[in-house]
Amino acid sequence: MDWNSRRITAILENALLEDRATRDATSYACIDPNQRATATIISKQDCILAGIGCVARILDMYAALDGAVTAHYEVTTHPEIFDGVRLHKGQSVAVIRHNARVILSCERVILNFLQRMSGIATLTRKFVEAVSGTKARILDTRKTAPGLRVIDKNAVRCGGGQNHRLDLSDGVLIKNNHIALAGGIVPALERAIRNRRGSQIIEVEVRTLEELDLALANGGEAFLLDNMSVEDVRRAVERCSQPDLWKSMQKDPLKDGRIIPLECSGGIRLENVRAYAETGVDFISVGLLTHSPQAVDMSMRVVPA
Repeated sequence: MDWNSRRITAILENALLEDRATRDATSYACIDPNQRATATIISKQDCILAGIGCVARILDMYAALDGAVTAHYEVTTHPEIFDGVRLHKGQSVAVIRHNARVILSCERVILNFLQRMSGIATLTRKFVEAVSGTKARILDTRKTAPGLRVIDKNAVRCGGGQNHRLDLSDGVLIKNNHIALAGGIVPALERAIRNRRGSQIIEVEVRTLEELDLALANGGEAFLLDNMSVEDVRRAVERCSQPDLWKSMQKDPLKDGRIIPLECSGGIRLENVRAYAETGVDFISVGLLTHSPQAVDMSMRVVPA
């Protein structure tokens, strides 16, 4: 991820402004302005690391906001520490050498990003490992923290998952409310085919095998199998694996002979994700990766330099 991009810079700046980091009353009152310190970020549990690039960038952003900070700083990490690596309890994530006031003022913002992103990456890795050996790939959703989508989705990638749509412009996904407002699956598909931009694939959310058959017959090109049972997902895969189907549509098949990408979602948990993966479905989207992650426990130990 490009931590210098305009979007990421805005996110980090807003976090520092939210915490009034440059107006840290306690550090101003207690700490000599010229004191230097060494801070070590420690992982207090086993986890998958994500967001290490935020540390130096947040310190840079603080200096840009403060204007008076010119102190030289260093952020050092072990060569084996990078996004996506597995950390063990008690392991050092990074060491910061900087002005003591700056370290204390940035501490919570740095930890907030590292803890949330690593929590998402850790949970994602559990799902990825749970489906290992199958063809299924774990996807995220748009159920992200408001304003932090690019951060949350990067953390999913660090955990080994893949990103679904970044935003509403990123592909056509006809969901239940679109179908209801358009008057049904058929008119929704007709309009989508007529109005889509370029070569965007048209994906349709279906809840039953009957809806799948209807969407298949009317131009659907990919399908989100929503809240279906494992057995119904298996039947959907079989329906879309018929050689005559893709030959009649004059499209190139996937590696297993299908041309219809299938995604399932709804009620997917660690306890049942393997069963869904073994149906042969291509993708499994998991909203709780980003809407309900448990932050990783990390701390920052600061001592005089």
